[in-house]
Amino acid sequence: MIRTVRLVVALLLSASLPAQAATAPVASQFITLGTMGGPVPDGQRSQPANAIVRGDRVYLVDAGDGAVEQLGRAGIPLNRVRALFISHLHVDHVGGVSAILGLRNQTEAREVLTIYGPPGTQEMVAGLVAALQPSAKAGYGIVGRPWAPPESLVKVVELADGQTIGVDDFTVRVAQNTHYDFPPGSAEDKAFKSYAYRFDMPDRSIAYTGDTGPSAKVEALAKDADLLVSEMIDIDATLDRVAHVSPNMPAAVKATMTQHLTTHHLTPQAVGELAARAGVKAVVVTHLAGGAPNDSRLNAYQSTIHQSFKGPVTIAKDLDRF
Repeated sequence: MIRTVRLVVALLLSASLPAQAATAPVASQFITLGTMGGPVPDGQRSQPANAIVRGDRVYLVDAGDGAVEQLGRAGIPLNRVRALFISHLHVDHVGGVSAILGLRNQTEAREVLTIYGPPGTQEMVAGLVAALQPSAKAGYGIVGRPWAPPESLVKVVELADGQTIGVDDFTVRVAQNTHYDFPPGSAEDKAFKSYAYRFDMPDRSIAYTGDTGPSAKVEALAKDADLLVSEMIDIDATLDRVAHVSPNMPAAVKATMTQHLTTHHLTPQAVGELAARAGVKAVVVTHLAGGAPNDSRLNAYQSTIHQSFKGPVTIAKDLDRF
């Protein structure tokens, strides 16, 4: 009788273990694949791209030029990427999408990649798919063995301001930010949007500003997040880099760029104020358009942010993990 009871208890315990393992939360990582803001390339940092890793599932957040190479450096196979979230359609944030689609096609992936983004994402992806047709039809040059039609491997979902969607075991919230300042309700505002995202996962919440100026919507989106991943601009350093690569830039073009840089991005002070008002637990700073900062500039950035926000602040490097 005692042996029977022990056997029943053992069977019950062994049956409960898989259920417990299945309900245990999967730890998530946020990897800053590329931390250099565009449009001027930098020899030390890759263009804006990030990855959320949850077990064997990977979700990209923006995909600037070099994103595939940075995935390789992070030890992440391209076939593990399930979805891509695009904040806005500036080339420094989407320049790597063509390589993602093309190399998945070339390696004959079978899973459909879902690309989420603002209005215009469908048009952009359609153009990239069209550009991939000749190589897909040729395949590896073997008669009767083309690659799959590129359009069969990608799905586009254009998102709206304020929308919440479910993706696998987490939710994603969308907020229109202030990277563009088209008048609300105008034709331009309807056609062109820039988004911030919040990823609420079982183990933690991550708010990603995308490119933005000060924004009440982004502040509300980031409320009480465990991690705020924020863009930041050093205006003087960025203007110096632009002047170096384009010394003969027409005055009108320079004025437009200066207006964009000063109103559509966050200074270190603005990052600190956003983080403090949102009540986030920690801040990661990325999108360093002024180039790779030296130790003096790094210390100055952190000191300025800490004037308002007293929590942990990290100025990210490529391939950092949080």
